[in-house]
Amino acid sequence: MHCIYFRCYFVFVSLNYINMKNIKWIVAVFLLIASGCSTSKLTGTWKADNVVAKHYNKILVLGLINEPDRTLREKMEEHIMGDLKALGYTAVCSCDEFNPKAFENMSEKEALDKLGNSGIDAVLTVVLLDKAKEKYYVPGRIRYSPYTIYRDHFWGYYRTMYQRVYTPGYYVESTKYFWESNFYEMGNRQLIYSAQSQSFDPVSAQSMGHEYGKMIVKEMVKQNVLKQESQ
Repeated sequence: MHCIYFRCYFVFVSLNYINMKNIKWIVAVFLLIASGCSTSKLTGTWKADNVVAKHYNKILVLGLINEPDRTLREKMEEHIMGDLKALGYTAVCSCDEFNPKAFENMSEKEALDKLGNSGIDAVLTVVLLDKAKEKYYVPGRIRYSPYTIYRDHFWGYYRTMYQRVYTPGYYVESTKYFWESNFYEMGNRQLIYSAQSQSFDPVSAQSMGHEYGKMIVKEMVKQNVLKQESQ
């Protein structure tokens, strides 16, 4: 949250002193700052009763992401796989092991046998539930200074408010991703952990995969679903 506040404060203060001619400079600096800030957050988690972290022989990271560009699915899977490996688990991603429709025409038994034959005893899914784009209007000039400083004088007040009201603004498009990740044990075929989250305007698929992977795996360790196996 501190990062979000800082970004908002930066924009407000900057717009206090600039006009549209300088907006490209502000956007460039803002993106530089934003690149170091988290754009993903958890919105809800669930864990089955009596779950205790344990060893798994091989965890499959399986993405269900209906995007024309395969990069997003691959980056999400690869980064989660990397974070699982950093804990000491053996993990693989479906982008390496299977194609996106590998289980499409299979029965449950056939799919489970295929996973079992690959030595997989747990699956962590990452599903893009929805992707929404929103447009919002940003005024061309904003002043947040107290108007009492200059409103006693007609001309100072008039010029200040004129610039605020009549300087052309612009529209900004914001993209929000809605995610869900489930962790299944293949032995008993049960869901033992689920997490819902949102990502806001990621800089790239690479950065979103990096943030998301660290967030989900860290939370699974916190919830005692996974453990640090390597020292």
